[in-house]
Amino acid sequence: MKFFSYILVYRRFLFVVFTVLVLLPLPIVLRTKEAECAYTLFVVATFWLTEALPLSVTALLPSLMLPMFGIMPSKKVASAYFKDFHLLLIGVICLATSIEKWNLHKRIALKMVMMVGVNPAWLTLGFMSSTAFLSMWLSNTSTAAMVMPIAEAVVQQIINAEAEVEATQMTYFNGSTNHGLEIDESVNGHEINERKEKTKPVPGYNNDTGKISSKVELEKNSGIGTKYRTKKGHVTCKLMCLCIAYSSTIGGLTTITGTSTNLIFAEYFNTRYPDCRCLNFGSWFTFSFPAALIILLLSWIWLQWLFLGFNFKEMFKCGKTKTVQQKACAEVIKQEYQKLGPIRYQEIVTLVLFIIMALLWFSRDPGFVPGWSALFSEYPGFATDSTVALLIGLLFFLIPAKRLTKTTPTGEIVAFDYSPLITWKEFQSFMPWDIAILVGGGFALADGCEESGLSKWIGNKLSPLGSLPAWLIILISSLMVTSLTEVASNPATITLFLPILSPLAEAIHVNPLYILIPSTLCTSFAFLLPVANPPNAIVFSYGHLKVIDMVKAGLGVNIVGVAVVMLGICTWIVPMFDLYTYPSWAPAMSNETMP
Repeated sequence: MKFFSYILVYRRFLFVVFTVLVLLPLPIVLRTKEAECAYTLFVVATFWLTEALPLSVTALLPSLMLPMFGIMPSKKVASAYFKDFHLLLIGVICLATSIEKWNLHKRIALKMVMMVGVNPAWLTLGFMSSTAFLSMWLSNTSTAAMVMPIAEAVVQQIINAEAEVEATQMTYFNGSTNHGLEIDESVNGHEINERKEKTKPVPGYNNDTGKISSKVELEKNSGIGTKYRTKKGHVTCKLMCLCIAYSSTIGGLTTITGTSTNLIFAEYFNTRYPDCRCLNFGSWFTFSFPAALIILLLSWIWLQWLFLGFNFKEMFKCGKTKTVQQKACAEVIKQEYQKLGPIRYQEIVTLVLFIIMALLWFSRDPGFVPGWSALFSEYPGFATDSTVALLIGLLFFLIPAKRLTKTTPTGEIVAFDYSPLITWKEFQSFMPWDIAILVGGGFALADGCEESGLSKWIGNKLSPLGSLPAWLIILISSLMVTSLTEVASNPATITLFLPILSPLAEAIHVNPLYILIPSTLCTSFAFLLPVANPPNAIVFSYGHLKVIDMVKAGLGVNIVGVAVVMLGICTWIVPMFDLYTYPSWAPAMSNETMP
């Protein structure tokens, strides 16, 4: 028994050693760069999935293993850990710091709750819809980074309101103060003590009627943690995080500028097939918007059912009065909003800078009209979303927020300096450096796959697909890119597969759009892991989720996404591009008909 207790204590250490040793024959036996990179990929993916090591520590493994195997020099690997994404993140975190410092997020959050209500189902749908809309015009990363603080504030206000209502109700039913309901809050309202009260419904009564049993169980909150009063509060936090992450990705599908994968595809396609002239902002929106809308609604239903259950009768009841608890929660939220007082100068400036940032992002290169980036035509592609983010981010360190005064010996109060909207110390406290390393590790791993030739090896293995029916080829390619993009960055995945799938479509005499469109859309379906894409990493940094939570929820969303894309490519997208006919703008490599 003592031996097994040691195994239990050192299970993570043993798992790391076991994984490294079990996979080691792959590079030793094959002795190729492709096998060595595959070994690195499998080790890193296993540690990311199991969290045997901290995620950021695992993300540093490519910087060790790729140079060690001679795949990439250390300097080149290191450069992958800081890219344009990180500059964008820095600028957006400046905005998020100012929003939270001056409580603008709380004002927006409370106002939104007052408008939508405290029902978690409708609240999450409202957040998913607004996040998806923003993601259509802004980068997915920027959208998730800006909306998540607001969602976090909303959830915390609802949890606090429900706790206050329950405490009030228990005091009323017991006739005196129930000391088991005393809550020890910290200054920011998130930390509570390790004790919670758990109410059980009386048989024959429904909790929705506002009738609460006087039977109270006090138990250790070991399974929930010190940040949550109840298990429902923890689950609500998880649900809101996943809704923001997934909707920011789904919304990006609808426009060419919505995600980097869409832009990479459009650039590659127009370069390879310059005579097509069939892809533009309008045509992309026409075929992708219905797919994104269906995926968004089905994902909302899936997440509701998975975390909170999906009660149609309760959600769509009309004409019925609100429960006592719902009314009390709404009243508490209203009082909290009134405590904020009138909007302040600092909040107005932060809001103006936010709007300016959004407008500059949207107008940089909207696609249907020339954007302001055309003013720098001599340097195409130099100005990106990160340029805008850094410009606005610097203003937060420059614009005065309040004057700093001192009292002279004569008793006169004079100003000697001013304080900006945010300081560097405040920025550092908000900047998720661990997430920056996490995403950098994904970039490094993707570069290693390309440098080692692993991506080309995978492409060669796809050549037998030519004998299969076209719909099956589409399904296989969609599933492959969806799987690979979980451990590699989305841009890297689409960059690797486009040169593979285009010749495949030409060889079997199939319209290239018939294969490339679903593969491009499915490249964005990176929902399983925190490192799969930046929005996942951003919401994961708030500490509410575990990797297994994202895997369970993301698997269902992945299945929904692939199924809807397959439905679209076989129905409404076909007549738009005449997909069943081999086009004249594509190379005539054979005279075979489409399978």
